[in-house]
Amino acid sequence: MAEINYQGPSPLGGGLNENGLSPARQRAIFFASFMTLIAAGIGFAVRGGILADWGAEFGFTKSDLGVLFGAGLAGFGVTIIFFSFFADTVGYRALLLLAFVLLILSAVITLAASPIYHSHGQHACYWTLYIGTFVFSLAQGLCEAAINPLTATLFPKNKTHYLNILHAGWPGGLMIGGLINYLFATKGAKVAHVQWEILASIYLLPTLYFGFVTLKEKFPISEAKAAGISLGQMIGAVLAPMLLFLFLIHAMVGYVELGTDGWIQNILNNTMGATASLLFTYCSIVMFILRFFAGPIVHKINPLGLLCIAATCGAIGLYFLGSPTTGVIIWAAATIFAIGKSFYWPTMLGVIGERFPRGGALAMGLSGGIGMLSAGFLGGPGIGYTQDYNAYHNLQASAPAAYDRVKADKPNQFLAFPAIQGLNGQKVDVIGDEGATLKSDLAKKPTDESLVSLNTWYTTVEKPHVTADAKPVGEAVIYGGRKALQVTSLVPVTMAGCYLLLVIYFISRGGYKAVHLDASGREIEVAHTASEEDAIEAAGTQQA
Repeated sequence: MAEINYQGPSPLGGGLNENGLSPARQRAIFFASFMTLIAAGIGFAVRGGILADWGAEFGFTKSDLGVLFGAGLAGFGVTIIFFSFFADTVGYRALLLLAFVLLILSAVITLAASPIYHSHGQHACYWTLYIGTFVFSLAQGLCEAAINPLTATLFPKNKTHYLNILHAGWPGGLMIGGLINYLFATKGAKVAHVQWEILASIYLLPTLYFGFVTLKEKFPISEAKAAGISLGQMIGAVLAPMLLFLFLIHAMVGYVELGTDGWIQNILNNTMGATASLLFTYCSIVMFILRFFAGPIVHKINPLGLLCIAATCGAIGLYFLGSPTTGVIIWAAATIFAIGKSFYWPTMLGVIGERFPRGGALAMGLSGGIGMLSAGFLGGPGIGYTQDYNAYHNLQASAPAAYDRVKADKPNQFLAFPAIQGLNGQKVDVIGDEGATLKSDLAKKPTDESLVSLNTWYTTVEKPHVTADAKPVGEAVIYGGRKALQVTSLVPVTMAGCYLLLVIYFISRGGYKAVHLDASGREIEVAHTASEEDAIEAAGTQQA
């Protein structure tokens, strides 16, 4: 019987593995990896909740906010891809330490936005926020480049299950962030409307924890490195046609999961108020629970069948979230959407880890990086543009004079789509409460040039029309958000078709099987429905 040498013991086993890790240290490293995603989820969710504050305080359009939000994802993809080429060489610990430093730096830069706005204006403020969120995404990309292959290394016999548990940290962070938004981040906040700067810093708490663990613990080497797989062999593995197809699907996953998560609180807040954050928190709870139980579900259905069902649920839920419904129906739609997207990201990584172990950290990193780049450069800006596009046409048709008064100073464009002059967030906010917030802010900062300029517009241009403009402007914003969600539902429809093709392909080849590497780098196929440890043992016996 051939010996199969894996790095990392069973999580319930005793003794030290070949890297000198006890089960307690193994759990500590896994939990620290989990906390990186808690930090990412909190930062992501809170940023989605404070977009309205940025729009109202700094006068950004939805397209502007979409680009800013996308900056918090784009660098994520760049660093995942770049450092995945070196993760097996430099080690996971070095990547996590660098990520820790960048997360601290991101907070420092982002918190400088308001002072810079008041001293240097909107343009400088925009780039301060862009750089701050981009640095955050660079840090999280480093984390992702490390924690996915690290988890596969710690638990090589049950990758999909533990990757789903790991990525429960993401909705766990979203859940915490959504609750923070519900209590503190909106004008209708249930406790108090807290300054966005305070909320934007909360992610530093789990960051400090994972930084501490990373400094003190010894980390294992990767499964691919332990099996002697070279970088050249990894590059060869990632050029497999099926893996390239999976990369394409992961780009769609990034667009629909992260792009939508970034906008959905902001969109639904226009009709639900602070309850939108509560709905977002509920969806995150559903995801958190389902990812913990993904292992048994995957083994009963198989990962690709699960992904096909999940994409179908995601499309149905997202479409009805964008419909003019409230009450029970919108909560039901949110539940269906949350069930669907619970499995997208970690199960995709699990499939790649199971089918392409020779790709090592590079295969997982490229897949996650492509998903993040799609979310950052396509999802965030694309959904923002779609809102501007539909709000523009709606308001032009219903109240063209109101549109002329509230439109942004410059047009926005997305890819090859036509340039659209969206609605100025500050002006929309002023119309919504008939200048009450503006008067309050101006009383606190009477010499602030931006507030003085906005007040001049309100008193000389808008005030005579504010009562008449409130309804059509509000309805245009709501319409733009709903249409954006419905258009985005086409993405999981396409995903479902892609997964169905893969299911049919594997049925034609005898069913989906996971692939494992032994100590010599040999690949062993294992039927996915079997108990993995027994199946690996049996496969090793047959090939010995």
